Amino acid sequence: MEARKQVKKPRIGIYSMGLKHYWGQFPGLRERLIEYGEFIAGKVQEFGAETCYYGLVDCEQEGKKAGEYFNENHVDLILAHSATYVTSASVLPLHQICSAPAVILNLQPAARINYEKTTTGEWLAHCGACPVPELSNAFNRAGIKYRVVNGLLGLDYTPGISLADEATAQRPEAKRAWRQIEEWVQAAKVKCNLRGARFGFLGNTYSGMLDMYSDFTMFQAQTGAHLQVLEMCDLDRHLQGVTEEETAAKRKEIEEFFTISEDAAADPLAQKPTDEQMAAAQEKLVEEFGLDALTYYYHGAPGGHYEELQGGFIVGHSLLTAKGIPCAGEGDLKTCLAMKICDILGKGGSFCEIVTVDYEDGTILLGHDGPFHLEIAKGKPILRGMGLYHGKQGTGVSVEAKVRTGDITNLGCSQTIDGKLKFIISEAESTDGDIMTIGNTQTPVKFSKDPDSYMDEWFAEAPTHHFAMSIGHNASLYEKVADLLEIPAVVLDR
Repeated sequence: MEARKQVKKPRIGIYSMGLKHYWGQFPGLRERLIEYGEFIAGKVQEFGAETCYYGLVDCEQEGKKAGEYFNENHVDLILAHSATYVTSASVLPLHQICSAPAVILNLQPAARINYEKTTTGEWLAHCGACPVPELSNAFNRAGIKYRVVNGLLGLDYTPGISLADEATAQRPEAKRAWRQIEEWVQAAKVKCNLRGARFGFLGNTYSGMLDMYSDFTMFQAQTGAHLQVLEMCDLDRHLQGVTEEETAAKRKEIEEFFTISEDAAADPLAQKPTDEQMAAAQEKLVEEFGLDALTYYYHGAPGGHYEELQGGFIVGHSLLTAKGIPCAGEGDLKTCLAMKICDILGKGGSFCEIVTVDYEDGTILLGHDGPFHLEIAKGKPILRGMGLYHGKQGTGVSVEAKVRTGDITNLGCSQTIDGKLKFIISEAESTDGDIMTIGNTQTPVKFSKDPDSYMDEWFAEAPTHHFAMSIGHNASLYEKVADLLEIPAVVLDR
């Protein structure tokens, strides 16, 4: 489905480092290192980023200029290419001036030097690891956080000046390094898209779910996102303005993306939905307030108008989730954040909790009675009318679906005793096992440990009982997102 909002590209600052005294001593070395830096900038651009390549930082004055350049360009991340030896005094001013997160790239051009023919100038083009300990020490003592990626540069050719084979693109050391670099770029994309994002909070939190409650100020302070508190009357106002043409268009959209149930459910509470349950005023609400995500729950008086209104929440919110506006039920703001992170990265992010354990298959069924991310579904999701929302008031429509078979990663977002957010991450496999026909999303998932051992680990981390399910094995990527957001993270089941 077409996204309602385009994901912003991260702005990545890149520079290469060296020692100014070398350029007069070793002709061609400076140009060679710049060529490597331009190659890095080109690769990073392929990852969907805007790049700001400064060039060489080879003295204290250049470090100062580079820091100001990156500030002027509002970069989200700095990739510091350790091209050859550099004094730490040349580089430190850059990162003192520009506080964007720094990743040092120790990318050696060749797998091995030509021992027989290598000159000092040739060696200097391959000694990027040499200054990294010095930089690490200086950064640490200056209170500047740094990360390091080690590996091969990954050229697909050998520069004419080189005496070694530099065509290393297919070597595992190059592939591993560039996979890490791409993950840092993607993590920067999450941070820049969360900054200023607008999360809607409609209604209230499900009463008594103590793990759901969040401090709104804490949320904005730790994520950079704005929280917009919404009322049911805001939604009702839009519902009153929905035209017959808009209703018909929404009905067509629903029929295109869902299979409408024909009363074949095992549970008599799950029946065929009616046209009246298909109202789609949520999209107008999202547009009015410029929302990037939405969490919601409403507990109205029995038979009240707002209780009837919430009956159409799940189908509309599933459509919004598929369009890049993740919607989380029960007022779970923290899981809404996890869903938004997954969605920014193109990994889905479906609203889940533990449903039941299948000890025969060794799987845990994960899902919920709320919105589903249609983009990661196995087959066409089914819409079932619910004669009753279990544990809640009213009736409505729910989605019955499972996540496609293959690698998945669960991203949980909890809150600790000190009020800080915390990510809990676990990789697993989605299987094509049986699910119930009760109008809920359900995905059988197999972890590397048996269900009880996995749950021992999960419960020990004091999680929120919801989490976001994404496709692919993304633990390394989510760890980097947590790093840039300065949110503690733990990976289970490794």
